[in-house]
Amino acid sequence: MDNEFIEIDGSYLEGGGQILRTALSLSAIMKKPCRIFNIRRGRPNPGLAAQHLLGAQALAQLYNGRLEGDSLGSEEIKFWPEEIKINDISVKIETAGSITLVLQTLIPPALFSLSPVKITFNGGATDTFFSPTIDHFRYVFLKILEKAGGKVEVNVIRRGFYPEGGAKVEVIIFPSKLKSLNLTEKGKLQKITAISGASESLKSKKVAERQMAGVRKILGKLKLPVEERIEYYETSSPGSQVCLIAEFALRQAQGNPEQSRRIGNTVIGIDNLGKLGKRSEDVGKEAALELLKEEKTQACLDKHLADQILIFLSLVSGPEGMPLASYGVKKSQVTVSEITNHARTNIWTIQQFLNGEFKVEGNLISWVPK
Repeated sequence: MDNEFIEIDGSYLEGGGQILRTALSLSAIMKKPCRIFNIRRGRPNPGLAAQHLLGAQALAQLYNGRLEGDSLGSEEIKFWPEEIKINDISVKIETAGSITLVLQTLIPPALFSLSPVKITFNGGATDTFFSPTIDHFRYVFLKILEKAGGKVEVNVIRRGFYPEGGAKVEVIIFPSKLKSLNLTEKGKLQKITAISGASESLKSKKVAERQMAGVRKILGKLKLPVEERIEYYETSSPGSQVCLIAEFALRQAQGNPEQSRRIGNTVIGIDNLGKLGKRSEDVGKEAALELLKEEKTQACLDKHLADQILIFLSLVSGPEGMPLASYGVKKSQVTVSEITNHARTNIWTIQQFLNGEFKVEGNLISWVPK
């Protein structure tokens, strides 16, 4: 009967795909069936797009669950989760659907598996619009997830850009016991890693080098420690991307001030994609300017990472490794550069499933178990 479901209105606030991804993940973890309606009502083309559909179907495959309404364009879906029965699944994406968005559905529940889960993506895009690039995912998101106790390995075999996709990526998600996360003081900038990559077909035009020149024009004035990486890839469609990763550390005293050392604390990142008709130099400059804007906020998480990490703040593991929001754990808290509508929407979605609440004070977000 429908009253057995947790009911989630997909048109709430931002009304995008994040509601669907978070709701399906928490439904699987908590073993509670859910019904999501008005899916992506806030988008020009409402309903399930390919990447949302594939994420739901892959989760159902992983959890031996049952789906109803899982078709392209569907604005309502029901999910009945069971237990993880298989630990090696393949996801085939015929379009340039975002691999990192599909992973947002699969990673949280797979962390609670009893053995490693391997996911192989055939097709799809590693770097596409309106989603984290694979480098931001690997070098920013996964670094923060690691601080919360999660372990995920990613092997990018082939990159994919819009419109063909054609990527191949292998991901291994390890059983993890999540712990509370406390990131409220950023620390001192240690270095910036600047990655500029493009398809091999754009090498003669020096697209990756020109993107890096744009980055250098902004960051070079400030004499910041920057490590540069130029990359070219064989891809089905031409494309390019820039990812800037800034690492920060806190000073830790060792007996006396002269023996103090800095320990890694947080990572913020900015990515940007090349676009037809846009100067490669401008792609790099835009990313560098956005990074400086993020750095000046003194927040520990960039605005794009904030909504992605919220679910993990609330899934602190109990004594048997399963999420237990009421098990007397200290609250998780992070400072973010901006409380976006994405973040506010995700806060609401998580609170529909778990026994706790998020407190927002200025740019500080705290998860308080009940």
